[in-house]
Amino acid sequence: MGIFTRFKDIVSANINAMLDKAEDPEKMIKLMIQEMEDTLVEIKASCAATMATKSKVARALDDVQYRVDDWGNKARLAVTKGREDLAREALAEKRVFSEESERLQKEIDQLEAIVTKYQGDITQLEEKLTNARKKHQILLQRHTQAQKSYKAQSVLRKNDNVDAFARFDAFENRIERMEADAELVNAKARPSIEDEFAKLEGDETLENELAALKAEIENKSSE
Repeated sequence: MGIFTRFKDIVSANINAMLDKAEDPEKMIKLMIQEMEDTLVEIKASCAATMATKSKVARALDDVQYRVDDWGNKARLAVTKGREDLAREALAEKRVFSEESERLQKEIDQLEAIVTKYQGDITQLEEKLTNARKKHQILLQRHTQAQKSYKAQSVLRKNDNVDAFARFDAFENRIERMEADAELVNAKARPSIEDEFAKLEGDETLENELAALKAEIENKSSE
């Protein structure tokens, strides 16, 4: 692709529309900026080369114009000395250099037009590049903000989950405590085996004391 074709495509490009359609806008705008910078370098180089050529032609024009003036002066000198033959030859030489001067002047005018066109292209491209860089900066800021927002939301969701698990664990612990309390109450309500045996032993002692008391009374009555 030639430099002018690339320049035309870049200047006519709708950056916003291209970014809207791009899957990766940041990558797209980086490529666009790189293309603009490369094209700008080429245009500036071409403009500089054209200006150098113009300067070279201008120096040649100065030299030719000097010859035109010199042959004109020689023609006048020949006339004053009565040498019309030399005057004619001097005027012929002057005509040759005058034609060359006109040709060189046209070339300079053309080069000047090209330089002006280059300078206009450079201005347009620099404006486009400035706009693209601003878009890139905005995209970077939006990307950074999106990353921070995503991180914040992730932390919030994580905290929500932690709170939910904490509430679930607390509820489970509460149920376990209630179950333990219920078992404790039941344990207190039911006599243990040791209590049953102690009661039996107590009853047997009481019966033995009662039997002994009866025997004592009977013995006293029989006397």
